[in-house]
Amino acid sequence: MLSEDAMTQERVRETVREGYGKIARSGARDEAPSGAAPPAGGCCGPACCGDASESAAAKLARDVGYAAADLDTLPEGANLGLSCGNPTAIAGLQPGDVVLDLGSGGGFDVFIAGPKVGARGRVIGVDMTPDMISRARRSVPAYRERTGLDNVEFRLGEIEHLPVADESVDVVISNCVLNLSPDKPQVWREIARVLKPGGRVAISDLALLRPLPEVVRGMVEALVGCVAGAVLVEDTRRMIETAGLADVRLTPKPFYVRSAAEMRDPMYRKIAEHLPPGTTPGDYITSLDITARKTAGSRTV
Repeated sequence: MLSEDAMTQERVRETVREGYGKIARSGARDEAPSGAAPPAGGCCGPACCGDASESAAAKLARDVGYAAADLDTLPEGANLGLSCGNPTAIAGLQPGDVVLDLGSGGGFDVFIAGPKVGARGRVIGVDMTPDMISRARRSVPAYRERTGLDNVEFRLGEIEHLPVADESVDVVISNCVLNLSPDKPQVWREIARVLKPGGRVAISDLALLRPLPEVVRGMVEALVGCVAGAVLVEDTRRMIETAGLADVRLTPKPFYVRSAAEMRDPMYRKIAEHLPPGTTPGDYITSLDITARKTAGSRTV
């Protein structure tokens, strides 16, 4: 029999799987889990502002730092507007790298990373939502045609239990996904396990500058939007270091939350309604660039 904690974790996963399954099937977050207000378009989301078009998703991607040349190589429909940063920009990807994308969704960052690692490299996307995996795999032929490369793949699995061999990956990337995990320390242990000695981490995610009010943490749409599961910046550092990784750098990027609020994102608007007077979502939430490294002599746990 599952423990109460295990059952709670599984309920969180099912909520996330349901929400992101709907995104995969519709191409944008324009549906909500039963009983919830329409959630935001991922952790950012053009759909949340009444525009689920691919051009709106491309604008968001440019706003968080993706180059137009990279976006031009994407298969149609790969960009679902779910980014809160650009992990490929901070990863320092090199030809021949093996890259693992946690929570790869429709394949956006996998298809961005593929040309950067070239024919000698490989990019593996892992996602726990079958509809997302199916959507991403359908885009692979178009990626091959546009790039001439056959170096990407997508695997169904949970980021707490990665379907990847020990010490087989040069770079782990992720874009606004780790906050969805109900067991973040386990995710960081898995990251440390799969990285080669000298391997590196480049992740964009949401973090808290101070604790959110309990009413906000309990909102389903905030959970699926990556906010309710966010942890304090220094808690993020502690989890990374406890997992055995070193050279940790955490760089707040407040622009994303300010931009979402200015775009009148319904999720951030609803959060703002439940905050103390005189405060804004940007006082609590920030996008965070996370880099770290597995040193040659590090011990993973």
